Amino acid sequence: MTILDKIVAQKKIEVANDKAIIPVEVLQASPLFQRDTYSFKDFLLAPERTGIIAEYKRRSPSKGIINDKVSVEDVTQGYAAAGASACSVLTDPDFFMGDKIDVTNARKAVKIPVLRKDFMIDEYQVIEAKAIGADIILLIAAILTPAEIKNLAGIAKSLGLNVLLEVHNLEELERSIDPNLDAIGVNNRNLADFTVSVENSYKLVDHIPNEFMKISESAISDTDTINNLKAAGFNGFLIGENFMKQADPGAAMHEFVKGLK
Repeated sequence: MTILDKIVAQKKIEVANDKAIIPVEVLQASPLFQRDTYSFKDFLLAPERTGIIAEYKRRSPSKGIINDKVSVEDVTQGYAAAGASACSVLTDPDFFMGDKIDVTNARKAVKIPVLRKDFMIDEYQVIEAKAIGADIILLIAAILTPAEIKNLAGIAKSLGLNVLLEVHNLEELERSIDPNLDAIGVNNRNLADFTVSVENSYKLVDHIPNEFMKISESAISDTDTINNLKAAGFNGFLIGENFMKQADPGAAMHEFVKGLK
C-alpha cells in the first residue's frame, strides 16, 4: 500500500466513527453552518493579496513533525497580515496531527477564506466542513471517481462552499473536470512516494480550462518560482512547509513576499 492508500483506509474508519458520534442534523445546527462563505476567486484575484494559500500543518508523513509549537490562530493571523489570499488548514489527525477545531479557530482569527484540507471521501465531510467554518474544500482526484467528484462538488456548491480540485497528471485532470469546481490545483508532489517537482505545474497549466482558477501546490520555496508560475498562467500558490518549518510562519511569509512582482 502507498501512503495515500493507508490514509484513505484510515479515513474511512475515521468518518464512520464521526458519523456515529455527531449526526448530520447536529452539524447543520452549527452557528457556522449558516454563515455566508468568502469567495475564493475574489481573494485570489484581489490586487492587494498575493495569491498565496498559506498552510498550517503540524506534521506530514514524509517529513514527520514540521512545527507543533505554534497556534493556528497566531499563524493564520500572521499569514493574513502578510497578504495571504487564503489559509489552508490540515484536519487529518492520524497522519498530519490536524484537528477539525483548527479550522474553526482559524475562521475566528482571520477574515480571508479558509480551506479545509483533508482527504474528502464522503458527503458527511462536506457538510462537516461547512459546520466547522470552512470556505473551501479540497477534492483529490487520485482518490475519487468522476462520479464522486461530481457528487461532492455539487453538494459543496449547494452549501455555498468553494471547491478546489487537486490533480497530479493529465489523465486525472481530463476525467475530473466538473462545472461545480472553482479552482484546479496541480500537486507537484507525487502522493505515491512524496517526491516533488514544480515541472508538473508547467506541464499541465495549458490543459486546465480558463474558466477555473489555476493553483500550483507544493515544491514552492522561492519567489522566483511564483513569479514564473504567474507568467505561465497560475493564479494561486499553495505553500506549506516552507513557512511552517520556521519558528514564526507568519513572519517568514512576510519576508518571503517582499520578492514578489
